[in-house]
Amino acid sequence: MEDTAMEEPAMEETALDPLLAEAAGAVDGEGAPPGGPRAQAATMRVNEKYSTLPAEDRSVHIINICAIEDIGYLPSEGTLLNSLSVDPDAKCRYGLYFRDGRRKVDYILVYHHKRPSGSRTLARRVQHSDTPFGARSLKQDHPLPGKGTPLDAGSAEPPVDYHEDDKRFRREEYEGNLLEAGLELERDEDTKIHGVGFVKIHAPWNVLCREAEFLKLKMPTKKMYHINETRGLLKKISSVLQKITDPIQPKVADHRPQTMKILSYPFSREKQHLFDLSDKDSFFDSKTRSTIVYEILKRTTCTKAKYSMGITSLLANGVYAAAYPLHDGDYEGENVEFNDRKLLYEEWARYGVFYKYQPIDLVRKYFGEKIGLYFAWLGVYTQMLIPASIVGIIVFLYGCATMDENIPSMEMCDQRYNITMCPLCDKTCSYWKMSSACATARASHLFDNPATVFFSVFMALWAATFMEHWKRKQMRLNYHWDLTGFEEEEEAVKDHPRAEYEARVLEKSLKKESKNKEKRRHIPEDSTNKWKQRVKTAMAGVKLTDKVKLTWRDRFPAYLTNMVSIIFMIAVTFAIVLGVIIYRISMAAALAMNSSPSVRSNIRVTVTATAVIINLVVIILLDEVYGCIARWLTKIEVPKTEKSFEERLIFKAFLLKFVNSYTPIFYVAFFKGRFVGRPGDYVYIFHSFRMEECAPGGCLMELCIQLSIIMLGKQLIQNNLFEIGIPKMKKFIRYLRLKQQSPAHHEESVKRRQRYEVDYNLEPFAGLTPEYMEMIIQFGFVTLFVASFPLAPLFALLNNIIEIRLDAKKFVTELRRPVAVRAKDIGIWYNILRGIGKLAVIINAFVISFTSDFIPRLVYLYMYSKDGTMHGFVNHTLSSFNVSDFQNGTAPNDPLDLGYEVRICRYKDYREPPWSENKYDISKDFWAVLAARLAFVIVFQNLVMFMSDFVDWVIPDIPKDISQQIHKEKVLMVELFMREEQDKQQLLDTWMEKERQKDEAPCNHHNPKACPDSLGSPAPSHAYHGGVL
Repeated sequence: MEDTAMEEPAMEETALDPLLAEAAGAVDGEGAPPGGPRAQAATMRVNEKYSTLPAEDRSVHIINICAIEDIGYLPSEGTLLNSLSVDPDAKCRYGLYFRDGRRKVDYILVYHHKRPSGSRTLARRVQHSDTPFGARSLKQDHPLPGKGTPLDAGSAEPPVDYHEDDKRFRREEYEGNLLEAGLELERDEDTKIHGVGFVKIHAPWNVLCREAEFLKLKMPTKKMYHINETRGLLKKISSVLQKITDPIQPKVADHRPQTMKILSYPFSREKQHLFDLSDKDSFFDSKTRSTIVYEILKRTTCTKAKYSMGITSLLANGVYAAAYPLHDGDYEGENVEFNDRKLLYEEWARYGVFYKYQPIDLVRKYFGEKIGLYFAWLGVYTQMLIPASIVGIIVFLYGCATMDENIPSMEMCDQRYNITMCPLCDKTCSYWKMSSACATARASHLFDNPATVFFSVFMALWAATFMEHWKRKQMRLNYHWDLTGFEEEEEAVKDHPRAEYEARVLEKSLKKESKNKEKRRHIPEDSTNKWKQRVKTAMAGVKLTDKVKLTWRDRFPAYLTNMVSIIFMIAVTFAIVLGVIIYRISMAAALAMNSSPSVRSNIRVTVTATAVIINLVVIILLDEVYGCIARWLTKIEVPKTEKSFEERLIFKAFLLKFVNSYTPIFYVAFFKGRFVGRPGDYVYIFHSFRMEECAPGGCLMELCIQLSIIMLGKQLIQNNLFEIGIPKMKKFIRYLRLKQQSPAHHEESVKRRQRYEVDYNLEPFAGLTPEYMEMIIQFGFVTLFVASFPLAPLFALLNNIIEIRLDAKKFVTELRRPVAVRAKDIGIWYNILRGIGKLAVIINAFVISFTSDFIPRLVYLYMYSKDGTMHGFVNHTLSSFNVSDFQNGTAPNDPLDLGYEVRICRYKDYREPPWSENKYDISKDFWAVLAARLAFVIVFQNLVMFMSDFVDWVIPDIPKDISQQIHKEKVLMVELFMREEQDKQQLLDTWMEKERQKDEAPCNHHNPKACPDSLGSPAPSHAYHGGVL
């Protein structure tokens, strides 16, 4: 029957060959191609297929026919069927199956079409025409395409839209090529969404087997084996832990540790007997089926534009509006059939199950390995935050418990010391008492204490342990998900060029061809050779992306733009930070002029809080702007593959967002109060604004405030509020649009919508980059400046508990189902994490050494203290200044604000007193403290780095039991094939034995004529044992 179906189109093409030849001659206006009518028609079809004329320059008349005959194919088992009226009945399970109720929908293509005014509900119907191809073969009747050729006076056809016609022809060719690839298609344009049509795609069994073998998909075989179990004490401990954690385990099948594992092997059609094919419908699950179909869609070409166009190019050019696999069904409702999506919603994507483990295997089964690895990594990261949070809380409580025992803060709060400090700004600020900063000094002890150093070392080791733990978890997942033999290079081979890359290559090749034509214009050439050259060019057009590549010369303008833009964006970030600094200085000076004592006493807190809020708002806004800029910069580079595009985008976005998020914090930690000068010789910005100073207790408390507000604000506003609010708002807007389109029958249309219509209204999947990015930035907050904010892991833990369920709900309920992508690791994000972990050691060393007072206290305790205590430390860190040495115009306007005349004021620095010979010069104490600080940085950095590398070396990347199981799988696989070969050999020997017995039977019955020797032919070796000779 298939042979007959293949012969009929050939007969039709033969009949239409003369028409094609006439059309070719009319259009080209050049010499006719050599050869007979068949050769002319073939050449005509080649030129039509690879034509590069724009849509408005082609004289195309579309007849209202959208059947397979219009594309040039006849109906068969794998034909494109047009749905006249799809009723949502139980047979097709509301769009999950074809109308026959047997073939499952594996993928959906969506396109926009324009319905003629006054037409019926269905814009297109199946027309069983007797001349299907002839209707389009005569479309080039005019030598020059007109601009909207008028129809006949009696025709009722609507005006022709050549742009839509071009898209339609591309869809027809592409869908015809999908049919040739073996897929089965069905069309539905009678939808509840106005002007939107759907093409349902089904992959039959033979196509699934072929593609699974090509993709080297590991599928379960009939062989099962026992997994090595722990014994003795470890077994008892694991059983106890299972009983304890039973209430927090998701109620999902196969979530418990399994004692048996099915042996998997790359699928092969020649070895189908090895696999368990008892249920062919469930052998390839929905995730695998959609992956296979997507691979076919990517490599199937549409050559209307003279170069290879897969589904990505067609989507980019608007030929199709969307392409996505279907969800398994609804996730909530009374009469909803149970499916994996509903199970994920109940056991994973609800806030009510926040305390439960994630069903990672089910996530991987439904969404694929790449998304499964993201949620597995997020789960491991969240679990590892628990011990870090506990230690951080202990450090914080230690600071609270020892607050009243901190001698430096007690001295600062003691009114008896009566230390008068120099003004914080010129003119408007007056002298102030150190005791007014008592609250800040006491609060800074919560984070600036000896336990903070221990916590910094602990967090550096924690980061190393976390990375090692994740590598081991990743290997376990690779083993359980049968990814041990999977390599990224296998995926890279199949990675198709992006649509933008193909378009750029086409543009380059067309320019090259036009230059060659200009050169050949002066060389005489007969019409026959010219025709051959045109045919040869058209035939080679489909492989332009293989022959022409973009070099660094083509990309140099984009690289230059990238460099200039990134430098400019970083400069913008620095300029904004500088603007906030000027705001702080100006606001402090303005508040100092206030007559209210309460306002003047809280200047530092007010200025710091408002400045941090401004920084937070700017960071959130610039994050969105930088994300768009990073994507635009990556697009103009025109990377060839999606993987290259994603890696370049991640690098640019991370660089810009890292600078944006951490620049204000770096300023407070390492620059504020470092370059202020001294009284009488201050450093000014733009000769007007005096650099601000740190509080007497140091800048660590301000760093803590800055870090906590930015971290919590980003998590609350950007990560949670935006992720919850924006999807809800978009969903509400789509609901209002749908209601406006059909307000009278809205409720009925919602009830009758098919699965692919419901999924079309969901948000498209935009990748995992935003999800990873927010977690990586949070990881930086937790590790980089943890010495100043020990409670950072706790707030990160609380955020992540919500984040997991928030992301899960978004994937299950708000997004279209992503195409499953195989991956064995988290990619470039692991290297970024390792880089942040190494950088955290250096930054924490500098924070402890230069930002906190830990080193000055140690120096004073062991070098300058008279009684071995911290008494006198505050006075030791303050220098004296004679107020008569103020520069003109910088002295306070109200020098008697404290009620007495001030002759000597104090400021925090290590300088010589005014009665010294070298007054106001840097003292020896400064160099002693600086040497101690640098020594601490070197020792701390190398010690912690060594300990981190030691942890990395001690903990193996692959768990011992997993390496044993992998080795066992290889041995079992070898045994399986050896046994198979032995069975084959035994079967062959048995067959040969039977043949030998048949040959010997006539001789044993004393029939010498039937013996081989009697015929004069040589007897086989086994005949000599038969008693004939």
